Amino acid sequence: MTTLIHTAKEMNALRSASTQVGVVMTMGALHQGHAELVHAMRTVMPAGLIVLTDYVNPTQFGAGEDFDQYPRTLDNDVQIASAAGADVVFAPQTSEVYGTGSPVSTFDSGILGEILEGAARPGHFNGMLTVVSLFMDLTGCEVAAFGEKDYQQLVLVERMAAARETPVTILRVPTVREADGLAMSSRNRYLSSEERAAAASIPRALKAAAAGAAAGAEAAVQAGLAELDPLLDLDYLEVRTPELGEVSAGPARILIAVRVGKTRLLDNIACEVAA
Repeated sequence: MTTLIHTAKEMNALRSASTQVGVVMTMGALHQGHAELVHAMRTVMPAGLIVLTDYVNPTQFGAGEDFDQYPRTLDNDVQIASAAGADVVFAPQTSEVYGTGSPVSTFDSGILGEILEGAARPGHFNGMLTVVSLFMDLTGCEVAAFGEKDYQQLVLVERMAAARETPVTILRVPTVREADGLAMSSRNRYLSSEERAAAASIPRALKAAAAGAAAGAEAAVQAGLAELDPLLDLDYLEVRTPELGEVSAGPARILIAVRVGKTRLLDNIACEVAA
């Protein structure tokens, strides 16, 4: 039975009664991808307290972004979290997370937070790292699960978690995909049928790019571009090291961001770049 709580006081009582705490941080609007994060956490923490946070964080939304329109589906979220095996859904008000006054970011994501998504969404990763750190403190977690779908976020969270005074282990969970390969995302629900069909070219482009990497990074990019549906407005398609640095040869990550209609979609795939 999953317990729904809303306050730091309730969270403190639960963590005090638990020997281990694992957390899955979400902004709600849950889908099977979030359920897989809970499943993965349960495999590494079979007897621990698994907490799913359900909070739309204002500090990671920029001007003109969809904070007010972002879906809030708490009742359905609790059902999905319960079916997945979460013990607690923690859905606080902003005052419980940031205290009184206007919420502000307190982290600087550095150079890695200014490239790729950071270039398109200035300040986004500062807000993301701020709320992740706050929820690590509020839940007292030892392990936090994050999906590879938001790869730049994952790398930044890993760096921040390792540098904490009380380090938190980050559990990487592979991207969960629809039947046609599109990465599961809360924003997929915004797509029209035509946009959804066009978006299905994203995973095809990534696979083509990964194959093209056998001829080098630039060949990978060109192979990926050739597969993208013209309805998609490309922001970037880049090949980076697994730590998001410049790549010459060896293990790499291909990252893509597109807009289709009013919806922004992200994806990525691992590859090996030939010298």
